[in-house]
Amino acid sequence: MESSIMKKVILPLALVLAAAPASAATDVEVTRFHTAETVATAAPGPIAVRAGPGMVGGTLETQVWLDAVSAALSRQGFTVVGEAPRVAEVTLGQEVVQSGRARSGSGVSVGVGVGSGGGYYGRHSGVNLGLGLGFLLGGKHAGETFDSTLGVTIRDAAGTHLWEGRAEAAPRNHSKDAEPRRLANEMAAALFSGFPGESGATIGAR
Repeated sequence: MESSIMKKVILPLALVLAAAPASAATDVEVTRFHTAETVATAAPGPIAVRAGPGMVGGTLETQVWLDAVSAALSRQGFTVVGEAPRVAEVTLGQEVVQSGRARSGSGVSVGVGVGSGGGYYGRHSGVNLGLGLGFLLGGKHAGETFDSTLGVTIRDAAGTHLWEGRAEAAPRNHSKDAEPRRLANEMAAALFSGFPGESGATIGAR
């Protein structure tokens, strides 16, 4: 009896799982600005990384982004030091945005409950399956994106802007792609990919 009910439960459960959309990779869009004169002085060498306006220095949250930018600069041949004539100033803007799809909290919920009555799946079976399987597709955060803009300005000791770049991404809110360290590393890597990049061009990168 239990075996028959389990088969009836597991098959629809497997079908719903198979129909669930795979997690999409985070798309990052980047734009860089420089001139022929300034880019020559923005070549790899010693550089300091600092939190810019709007970022609170000394916090763990800010340090995650500073570390990501430092790592990306290092991969391009820069030497990140505490003090240097050139500074990479980092700014960050983030907000949760609701897409056109209305927030409803009505994501498909499928599960096998514990106790008589069959829980969420199957009514009044009268059999305690002893399982606690459950998952949610969609839900109250469905349709939300975590829009993020990372900005980096490289300037010299006189304050002249040598190179500027902006990276933008909008992963699903509360998804693994929106996890701070993961998002910071992906955005910083995309921003400095092919440094200095074509000035004024907006491109997608992964």
